[in-house]
Order: sequence, then structure tokens, then C-alpha cells
Amino acid sequence: MEKLFIRDLSKTFAAGKSGKDRLTVLDKVSLSIGENEFISLVGASGCGKSTLLSIIAGLQTRDDGDLKVDGNDITGPGADRGVVFQSYTLLPWLTAKKNVEFALEATGHAKADIGDMAMNQLKLVGLEKFAERFPAQLSGGMKQRVAIARALSYKPKMLLMDEPFGALDALTRVQMQELLTDVWEREKLTVIFVTHDVEEAVFLSDRIFVMASNPGRIKKIYDVPLPRPRGPETHRLPEFAALQADVLGSIRSEMRDR
Repeated sequence: MEKLFIRDLSKTFAAGKSGKDRLTVLDKVSLSIGENEFISLVGASGCGKSTLLSIIAGLQTRDDGDLKVDGNDITGPGADRGVVFQSYTLLPWLTAKKNVEFALEATGHAKADIGDMAMNQLKLVGLEKFAERFPAQLSGGMKQRVAIARALSYKPKMLLMDEPFGALDALTRVQMQELLTDVWEREKLTVIFVTHDVEEAVFLSDRIFVMASNPGRIKKIYDVPLPRPRGPETHRLPEFAALQADVLGSIRSEMRDR
């Protein structure tokens, strides 16, 4: 079942000192993503991955094209889409639990219910024992878990993630990847994941969309036929290494052709 539909989506920004010239960042991007599918957007810096994600989130407008979730036009942010960025964007004066409660209250949930709901989300990401800690008292991985719990707290059916693990150390990053796959399988979400890390994209995804740049567009789509659930042993599969090499080759060829 189709969850997200994009056809001929284009986006320009003002360029030059006068602002009269236009720079085309995305040019006639088209894609379709299914219910509960996990897809990654990869490509060289500046290819428009984050801009495309921001438009899907409703945080930026498009110039042209169709953009629908569940058949409905996207005209702005909505509770049907949760967003997680690389920066944790937590409110530093609120505890982990209060950060989640803040999102629940902002999306219209009753105050009498949000305490239990927030704790359930922290349990989902393994942080129930740290509910009363402030962001400054949490590690980078813990902060990102709180951000994920907050994004999932109001039960979106789509999770949009922009380099969410890019600032983490290698070990924590692997742990967060495994946590995300576990949460995704339990919560039955559609996930759109932006990353520069091809190994991460192969491990997480059902499909990988390689974007070309100047202007940004979909260059190639790879299916990821690796069995689930995935764990450390997945990285050792020959088909994992082969697919990673193919995707990297596609990105490198695009960079050479610039």
C-alpha cells in the first residue's frame, strides 16, 4: 500500500546578490514509498537529501509537483510525521520525560494521560531509568533516544530522520542502528532516513535511493534483499559487501561527473 507519493517535485532558492536568480536544488523528483517501508536517501553533499526530507516534513515548501501522504496533500507539518534531526533539539531545561510530555501536550493529548504515555515511549527506547535526567546529564546516544521517543510519542505513521546518528561515536552508532530497526519492526512505521553512511543505509533499509546533484534528482534505486531481523552477522554477508560497493560506486561516479 502506497504511503508517500511524490511526482515531479521541484525546489529552487534565490541565488546571487540580487536574489533574482534561482538555483534549482531539486528537479522533478519522483518516488513512491510503501506502508511500513524503510528507505534511505544517500548521495554526495549538496544533492538535496535534507531539503527533500524537510519538504516531506512540511518544514519547507516546494515550487512544483505532487506530494501526498496517504493520498492527502502535504501543506505543512503534521502529527502524522515525526522528525528526528542530527542535533538533538531537546529543551535543556526539561527532563527526558518532560521533553516527551512537551511534544504530547503540543499535539493535543490530555494532561492526565501524557505522563504514562511519555514513560511508555522512554521504555520503548530503553531509557525509563533516566526519565528524570536533564539533557546535560545524558550521553549523545541517550539524547538521541529521547529525541526518537519524543518523535514517536504522538504515534506518527511516518518517521523522517536526517543524519540522526551522524554525531555519535562508532559503537554508539551501531547500537542506535540496532535500536532503530527494533523500534521500526515493533511500531510498524514508514521510515525515510537521510545518511552519508552507505554501510548504515544497507544495514537499515528495504530500498536505497541514490540522489544525483546539480540539480538534485533520483539517480538510482537499489533493493536491499538482506534477511530480517538484522544484526552484527548481517555485515559479514557477501551480499552486504557487494551491495555496499555498488551503492558507493554509484555515488562516486556521480561525483566524478560533476
